[in-house]
Amino acid sequence: MHVLTGSHQLRNLFAALTEQTFQVEFGFADPPLIDYLSEMLVRFVRFESIFKIRDLLGQRLDEVADMLLEADQREGHPQREVHRHIGDFTLFWTGVYPEALKYLKRWDRKDAVLDYQCQGKRSYYIASTIPDEAHQDETRILRRLSDEFEICSMGLRRVRKEWQACHG
Repeated sequence: MHVLTGSHQLRNLFAALTEQTFQVEFGFADPPLIDYLSEMLVRFVRFESIFKIRDLLGQRLDEVADMLLEADQREGHPQREVHRHIGDFTLFWTGVYPEALKYLKRWDRKDAVLDYQCQGKRSYYIASTIPDEAHQDETRILRRLSDEFEICSMGLRRVRKEWQACHG
């Protein structure tokens, strides 16, 4: 088994796997979008990045329903960032770890009534409509993530399978 050390090797691994999956296997040639997805995978290696959204009191929000309420209390760039994160969060779970949805959407959680796929598409769309001059390139990517959420989710599922096959 090959052991990865350092974020550079991890970034290279995720970049290679996402490029292989999306460009070669799916015929989906969108380098900026593919780069975004591989960077999201690198970011989400760290547990605290998956659950980075906090309420105004500093409490970690681990349900999309709570993140949506938090987004409603923010304006401008902070609101955009919460919606972008909701898109990333839902894409990560529906794509990379769909088996975790059984827990995340249990009957006793607020997220039980949410469709993560629809909410992810919606949140990416909302984030793309909030003006942010410093991140114009990302705005276009967020819109494409909204439009292509399903294929991104399927692609990330395939990336995980390839990653597990290569690195057990």
